[in-house]
Amino acid sequence: MLPEITPYIFFTGKGGVGKTSLASATAVKLADEGKSVLLISTDPASNLKEVLETNVTEKITPIDGVENLHAVNIDPELSAEEYRKRVTSPMEGILPEEEINKIREELSGACTTEIAAFDEFARYVAGDGENQPYDVIVFDTAPTGHTLRLLELPAAWSEFIESNPDGASCIGPSSALKTSQARYQKVVDRLKDKDATTIYLVTRPDGSALREADRSGLELKEMGLANQLLLINGYFEPVDVSDLFAQKMKEMADHTLENMPDRLKEMKQITFPLRPYNLLGIEKLRKVFEPLDKDEIKNNSGSILTEDYESDFPGLEDMVEDIIDDKDHGLVMTMGKGGVGKTTVAAAIALRLAQKGYPVHLTTTDPAAHLMDHLGDMKLPENLEVNRIDPHSEKKAYIEKVLKQKGNNKTEEELKLLKEDLESPCTEEVAVFQAFSKAIHQAKRKFVVVDTAPTGHTLLLLDTTGSYHREVLRNTAMDADKFKTPYMFLQDSDYAKLIIVSLPETTPITEAAKLQDDLRRSGIEPYAWVANQSMSATNISDPLLKQRAAAEVPLLDEIDKSHAKKLYAIPWISEHHVLQTLISKQKKDVIA
Repeated sequence: MLPEITPYIFFTGKGGVGKTSLASATAVKLADEGKSVLLISTDPASNLKEVLETNVTEKITPIDGVENLHAVNIDPELSAEEYRKRVTSPMEGILPEEEINKIREELSGACTTEIAAFDEFARYVAGDGENQPYDVIVFDTAPTGHTLRLLELPAAWSEFIESNPDGASCIGPSSALKTSQARYQKVVDRLKDKDATTIYLVTRPDGSALREADRSGLELKEMGLANQLLLINGYFEPVDVSDLFAQKMKEMADHTLENMPDRLKEMKQITFPLRPYNLLGIEKLRKVFEPLDKDEIKNNSGSILTEDYESDFPGLEDMVEDIIDDKDHGLVMTMGKGGVGKTTVAAAIALRLAQKGYPVHLTTTDPAAHLMDHLGDMKLPENLEVNRIDPHSEKKAYIEKVLKQKGNNKTEEELKLLKEDLESPCTEEVAVFQAFSKAIHQAKRKFVVVDTAPTGHTLLLLDTTGSYHREVLRNTAMDADKFKTPYMFLQDSDYAKLIIVSLPETTPITEAAKLQDDLRRSGIEPYAWVANQSMSATNISDPLLKQRAAAEVPLLDEIDKSHAKKLYAIPWISEHHVLQTLISKQKKDVIA
């Protein structure tokens, strides 16, 4: 069992490292020991339903097969809708319906969604009274960037509400919040109390995941959340020591762990092994804290991939050729659950396009992404531009621009009010959208490849794009055929190619399918899917890896037949420099 159990436990880290599995396993273990436990997901793209095999909703739900355990999803969209109702219901019968609808539209942005979701989160930390019905509350958080934003909100909103007691324009009257300013402070105090809150930084033996754990852990420490432990998930030890691929996997993991950031080395650490199956269902979750049984794996030959199986899905090079298709410009966006390899796939596409002579701009909307970490020491083509849409930098530049444009001829008091309004957390949303919009328009003359944030964060950005689109249509006198908003560019399949990246595992596929449904409801049709890190497309003999490969086959078939218009597969690469190896392999395959 984990060494430190406090009333509040947070599992955080880069997407795809196993936060939900470890959070759920911990909750099950504590409940089995007789504690009353509430498991909460703050991830807009939660997959508790699949992991616990219980229909977890926005209402507190008892978990099948586990006494004392309840779970709930903080649904950002539902929280935002309830918030809009609290704002507009007092106005019904007083204002015309047209005015109320206009107010609802003004409260439809990502900023409102964000603060409404935080409002729900704060209720659970602060409690609804002195009597706490649960011994332990376990938080399965969204990927790092989103979580840091969530945990920064108490201070940001408390300060903003204090200086704007009559309300904030982007969220309506602050009186509609369930959580008072006093509660905000209570939340902050509890998060900082080492006897009340423990932060488990979850990672895999992977360089980018470890760097992300180090960065987020440091930021959390600076925010006062210093009681942290490191959980290393998915550590692989070969069952067949003669398998060279398996040996390389282990050597790569060991090398990575030996070179992890110094701050992480000094932390208390717990390692969890890679298992031959996905952690879905209560019985498998109960095995998380048990050692791996290698004899059982060797004897389980019935679930091993046959020797004659050969993956026949097209790869990266085929995808790049299809993207070009006689074009010299266009927008390519990689999307999906955190940790599925969106950044690697985006960078690989951009590099191959640039190596073929096309002008390319590679960027990311992920607050936690660092493209240069993936590119490493690679020599980049001169026709490849690389940067990132940094929320803090974009907000600063946006504020400077607005002050320059609107600050002239204002009194000192008017300037003070303008600056206060611009310091709203919602300003960041607007600034990031403008940078995203600029990148979309650049694709008129070059290839622009965008590595997006994990699913939930990206949907919020697209929601802002849609809100802007509706606002333009409502206020313009121009014929709709004579202009094009960023949203319309995303709906143009000839201009924009949205690629959904998934691992060939149940949970990422389920989330990717939900993302595709959301996009289609918005009139945006995904171009293709990529099954990344495919073990079934790799030459292996280790029984643990072959069992994982065998489990992929029906899942790949499901993607191909039920979800994707086109499906590409990228094999698992057991090298330290994944991107460099992938690009080199593609070039060799093309020459051959």
